[in-house]
Amino acid sequence: PKADCPNKELLEKLIFNKISEVRSKVVELKSEDKEFSATTLIEKVSNPVKPITVGELFKQHLHCLEEEKRTGYRLSIQQTYNSLLKFNKHLDIYFPEIDISWLKRYEIWLRKEGKAENTIGIRFRTIRMIFNLAIEMEIVKPEYYPFKKFKVSKLHQSTVKRAITKEEIQAVISYPTEGKDFYICLAVNLFTFSYFMGGINFVDMAYLTEKSIIDNRLIYNRKKTSKLINLPMQERALMVLKRYKDKSGPYLFPILSNYHKAEQQRLNRLHKVITKVNAALKSIGEELGIPIKLTTYVARHSYATVLKRAGVSTSIISESLGHSSEKVTQVYLDSFENSQIDKAMENL
Repeated sequence: PKADCPNKELLEKLIFNKISEVRSKVVELKSEDKEFSATTLIEKVSNPVKPITVGELFKQHLHCLEEEKRTGYRLSIQQTYNSLLKFNKHLDIYFPEIDISWLKRYEIWLRKEGKAENTIGIRFRTIRMIFNLAIEMEIVKPEYYPFKKFKVSKLHQSTVKRAITKEEIQAVISYPTEGKDFYICLAVNLFTFSYFMGGINFVDMAYLTEKSIIDNRLIYNRKKTSKLINLPMQERALMVLKRYKDKSGPYLFPILSNYHKAEQQRLNRLHKVITKVNAALKSIGEELGIPIKLTTYVARHSYATVLKRAGVSTSIISESLGHSSEKVTQVYLDSFENSQIDKAMENL
């Protein structure tokens, strides 16, 4: 401003502050090794990102998962969110506040609550995932990332093996169901189908329709991970489906129906059926003298173990599916050539 300009000192101060702001932003961008132009620099200075709290980002992520209908995964995130609310009383905090000291206090609190080691691990992996998301969205600077020193990998407990022998599998799938009640029959059929069809889990079986079978292959997206699964239909699995060929509605199994339109209705129905099916399997397992509690998930573990014993590399299918993330094993399966899986499945 000119010497005789009104409010000269005020204008000079405003100009100085704006120049300082621009210089500060330039230093910040250079320190982060980010490319920028005059236009993007002006944009970042003129429209700074509004700070988002930890609670707000959690809610945004939960909403996205709800839109994607990733119900099971969303529930896991919601449980961590609820746990953090109980621990911290509120989540109107910013990401730099989640430091090593804060994480250690949360770990101590979880242990006092009597949480299992694997549950604690899930809680911290969820926080780490949300923190990584915050960095990706430029909500928080990478230097505030606390998980370089706070190792989540230590929070892991080996899961008890849930696989059974091939002889025990044969005993379950050959269990006489004639004259038995609906859930005994359904339990044996679901276990059989899961074992012969890639260890498909209960929820994914519930959502299968006639459109899931194309050119004698089972093709579907996993509810939990959205990964595409493509497997050859096995003869024993086709025999199971024939038992339900006269059912009404689009689903292959009598778990869901056209009546279950709302998401909550479907969730309630799935919970009811899985409870009864697993109770039936437990009873069958005890009758057959199987040493572990029989559930639909045992079929998944057993499938993986049999494939391993058939010569499939342990880098493709781990000895058990009970590690920290089921998605890891599923990624290995997805990257496996169809022809290799087809050949391996002949050993079932």
